[in-house]
Amino acid sequence: MPLDQSFVGRSWPPTEPYLVGREKIREFARAIGATDAEFHDPAAARALGYTDVVAPPTFPVTITMAASREVVADPALGVDYSRVVHGDQRFAYKRPVVAGDALVCVNTVEEITSRGGHEFLTTRTDVTTEAGEPVVTVWSKLVVRGEG
Repeated sequence: MPLDQSFVGRSWPPTEPYLVGREKIREFARAIGATDAEFHDPAAARALGYTDVVAPPTFPVTITMAASREVVADPALGVDYSRVVHGDQRFAYKRPVVAGDALVCVNTVEEITSRGGHEFLTTRTDVTTEAGEPVVTVWSKLVVRGEG
């Protein structure tokens, strides 16, 4: 079943703030094998000019993936999640994520295309602080595999 093209350009309300914890950053860094001191040690991070431990560049996926569930779970869009594979991920930073940030996500469907019997859904998630300061924009492309 094709995805509903009327969703292109649709945005959802901001999520509840996600408080970025120091230990969450450390856990993520360990999980991806990021050993740089600024991901683990507040003193090392402060020596580099950060207020606390800094998150590895791909850390926002932990927030945006959860936030994007509201998009793919909308039955009117028509995503059969059992047929979804991850196609692409991009990050455009205004500033790094650091422990203590309270981040809010706004999801937008940026593009829906069809190729070779598959549907491609591109979402953009604008991540800001509670006060509205831009932090990072994250694009994610999901491929909904065709049945053939």
